[in-house]
Amino acid sequence: MAITRADIEQHKSRNSCWIAIHGTVYDVTEFLNTHPGGANVILRCAGRDATADFDSVHSPDVLAELPETALRGQIDAAELASSDKTNSLSETAPESQAIGPPPLATLINLHDFQEVAHRYLPANAWAYYFAGADDEISKRNNARAYQKVALRPRIMKKVPTVDTKTSILGHPVSLPVYMSAVGIAKLAHPDGECALASAAGKEGLAQVLANGASIPIERVMESRVSNVQPIFFQLYVNKDIKKSVEAVKRAEKAGAQAIWVTVDSPVVGKREMDERLNLNVVATDNDTQGQGVAKIMASFISPDIDWEILTWLRSLTSLPVVIKGIQCVEDAVLAYEHGVQGIVLSNHGGRSQDTAQSPLLTLLEIRKFAPHLIGSNMQIFLDGGIRRGTDVLKAIALGATAVGLGRPLLFSMSAGYGENGVRRMLAILRQEIEANMIFLGATSLEELRPDMVNASRLERDLIGSVKL
Repeated sequence: MAITRADIEQHKSRNSCWIAIHGTVYDVTEFLNTHPGGANVILRCAGRDATADFDSVHSPDVLAELPETALRGQIDAAELASSDKTNSLSETAPESQAIGPPPLATLINLHDFQEVAHRYLPANAWAYYFAGADDEISKRNNARAYQKVALRPRIMKKVPTVDTKTSILGHPVSLPVYMSAVGIAKLAHPDGECALASAAGKEGLAQVLANGASIPIERVMESRVSNVQPIFFQLYVNKDIKKSVEAVKRAEKAGAQAIWVTVDSPVVGKREMDERLNLNVVATDNDTQGQGVAKIMASFISPDIDWEILTWLRSLTSLPVVIKGIQCVEDAVLAYEHGVQGIVLSNHGGRSQDTAQSPLLTLLEIRKFAPHLIGSNMQIFLDGGIRRGTDVLKAIALGATAVGLGRPLLFSMSAGYGENGVRRMLAILRQEIEANMIFLGATSLEELRPDMVNASRLERDLIGSVKL
């Protein structure tokens, strides 16, 4: 059935919502309340062509989940083009991209990738990826914490080669670095999480797949280099617990090797950069504005969970469990007592509660007040603010098993670089890690010790009222 522009524009309300994707018109009214990203993200496309928005965050496989009764007909995409002028996720970045991005060989550190991403990502995508909460104090302090720790190089140490291999949850990896869960990676590159999986396999890294991944887990698994390549599944507990049950079972069936329960963002932080570039809702009976991508995409997360969630999770799966979002030594001890296989010291990249302390400072808390956790059967990871090989080595020397990278992955994929950009970024980080291990006189990660760093400046920030 042929649909006209006038036809579709009559259906832009919560009570009757039609959208067009690649020339096919769908009635998604019944899907509004069950959409993982919330109804508003669809309502902003009501009565118009949603192709660009859909492609920027979804795989075509998602359309198969719509019932046949949702199909309304076909429309000439060109007929809708003039009406598609709202604030789109995929709008062109302000700077002209006609010249093209710089050659990868000219990018020599992780900061370079960030600068390129700022120039080439669409404005809304940049704001979603880059924004921190409130005044972004925690986001800045995450990086500054590493600057407060000095290295103590040893000389005359014969180090012909270095070994950077380690093990994450029993899976061998080539670097003490893993890919943190990053949401809607397709905003950075069409291959999204599949590009990350392929790069991880070729570089020998582990990947944590985001609960809000833009590509289904089954397709991401197909992008691995080998069947033993570790991919872990991030879980945000859904307000509708049945959906979390389905997500865990689906991840386990697909081959995920662990569940990383994210608890550091029970509500979405006030990310003002993201909110200023808000996603206007064009539905006639809904005037919601200023929420930003983050609040829309995370509207399903339940804040009503406690440690009993681990009992629930263990009733669903025997996979290893990691708690992501530990921000103080007290909770690190509780996690250990609850028998989890790992914890991630994280303040959500400074995107949740502003002025929350840096993960590296939390690691020092653990060293001082609960040293029995370091080297125990519970692995300790951390993320946030890591941009140099020296940052990685400082964390390992102080007791971490590995560190997570988030934003750098997205930045390295942008400007059309995709998998090649990710691998170039990781190669740079690998070179920095290897060179600085030689400076320290360490032939392997096991030889990195606390006496190789001077953390006295950061230790001054430690609180004295911890009660265990």
